[in-house]
Amino acid sequence: MKNYLVYIIILATGLFFGWLFFGSSSNESTVHNHDKHEKTDQMWTCAMHPQIMLPESGDCPVCGMDLIPVDTENSGLLANQFKLTENAMALANIQTSIVGHNETESNTIKLSGKIVENEEANTVQVSYFSGRIERLNINFTGDQVRKGQLLATIYSPELFAAQQELITAASLKTSQPALYKAVRNKLKLWKLSDRQINTIETSGQVKENIPVYATVSGTVSEKLVEQGDYVKQGQPLLKVANLNTVWANFDAYEKQITGLKEGQPISITTNANPNATINAKISFIDPVLNTKTRTVIVRAVLDNTALQFKPGMFIEGSISGDINMNKKQLLSIPSTAILWTGKRSVVYLKTDLNAPVFEMREVTLGNKIGDHYVIVDGLNTGDEIVTHGTFTVDAAAQLQGKKSMMSTKNSKTKEHHAVDVSNAMTKNETSLKFQEQLKKVLDEYILLKDALVKDDADIAKKASIAMIKNIEAINVKLLIDISNQNQWIQIEDQIKRATHAIINAPDIKEQRNHFIGLSIGLTNAIQTFGISQKVYSQFCPMANNNKGASWLSLDKEIRNPYFGNNMLTCGSIQQTIE
Repeated sequence: MKNYLVYIIILATGLFFGWLFFGSSSNESTVHNHDKHEKTDQMWTCAMHPQIMLPESGDCPVCGMDLIPVDTENSGLLANQFKLTENAMALANIQTSIVGHNETESNTIKLSGKIVENEEANTVQVSYFSGRIERLNINFTGDQVRKGQLLATIYSPELFAAQQELITAASLKTSQPALYKAVRNKLKLWKLSDRQINTIETSGQVKENIPVYATVSGTVSEKLVEQGDYVKQGQPLLKVANLNTVWANFDAYEKQITGLKEGQPISITTNANPNATINAKISFIDPVLNTKTRTVIVRAVLDNTALQFKPGMFIEGSISGDINMNKKQLLSIPSTAILWTGKRSVVYLKTDLNAPVFEMREVTLGNKIGDHYVIVDGLNTGDEIVTHGTFTVDAAAQLQGKKSMMSTKNSKTKEHHAVDVSNAMTKNETSLKFQEQLKKVLDEYILLKDALVKDDADIAKKASIAMIKNIEAINVKLLIDISNQNQWIQIEDQIKRATHAIINAPDIKEQRNHFIGLSIGLTNAIQTFGISQKVYSQFCPMANNNKGASWLSLDKEIRNPYFGNNMLTCGSIQQTIE
């Protein structure tokens, strides 16, 4: 009995310890399986083929490259949306504002326009008879002519025969006065003067070449024939413009029409002399609206006896006082919020009120009013947009492979199609001197890029130091338009911060990380302001932790600065900037 009791105790003890060890192990196994299940939520993709999405790591089924984990930072966002950290927002001093119906500053509206010839003072010099131009005394447009000045000499078979008729009729003027008078009147219809006709009659000699004299004084605006040409009766020879008065033509947005009227004072400044103000009055408002631009022409006549106004000059007009506009319909945003690229104007919209989530939005601009632009289409009242640090937000979009100012209208995210930026400066012309200064910055950038290609951190640092000096030497006042100046100030800040970071970087790996932002900033500068040289933007999909990054080069040949000798030829030409 005692033996049975001992066996029962031993059995109970064994069951207890068995449950203690194996039961605990079973629980641990359950916990590990749970963790494993959580990890299966991670998706994997290919840097070269982002359409590939697999639940496990491995090789890309298309190209065989190692798959990379999908970035979950922007999960839950739409395709073209991206998120910035609060720290990045603070460092870049990114500011936003709510779009509303803004009233114009000091009740003033500004119109842009240009100087054109006064059409009422234009004259076309024509040939009153057919013939061949033996000599043309006007050789170029812009030449000054005076009334009565010899313009050309023409050989005319018709006029030659008419002179012979005059000489014959002169001998019969007593017996046949009607015939004599008819021949003289015929020559007068060809604009020969009485003096010329009397000279032919008294001398009895026929002139082979007949002179053509100017009927008005002015400036030759267009030469329509060349010496040796055969002209017909009534054919135009020259266009002559009297530039003693010129027209100042402005484009007024249709929502501003109700605030404009003839006789209203307007102050005009020119890009050639922005410190001088010319006071004039509106003399004409076009009754027909241009359906393409949604504008009407507003005109003022300017005295130009001193010839200070040249046709083609860009001008700006300001109308002050009670402009009687319906301000509730006038939606405008600050010029600092707008990025111009080719024919497009873009802004960045903050899509989440409680989080720094952004999305690029194309807008259609109307007239400039003070330091604001009228929004024709693309935004609504209450939208929140970036008004400071716009270029920094655009750079973040490019780094994350989202839609940005470098994207074409129909391009897809991460496909990096070529972009035509040959007409990047459609809003304002850039000073050639400014482009020359920007070219010096690009030259140092190329030296920096070549140093990174050769894995030389010391040369990269020296090139960055020289680059900072050239950036600081750029004169922003060479950009006459204030919106261009604001754009450069934002780009300059981005370029300088990235360049200083390269100078202070402890190793070449860190230099290459900051080179990404520098390349984006300088690319934006060249796209916006132009440069007198062809530049290639090249792209590597494996740089920037497989998110992709671009760089600028003067050669088509690929020399990758992000990997150096390890992956020297990895990349392709993304776009050509001319």
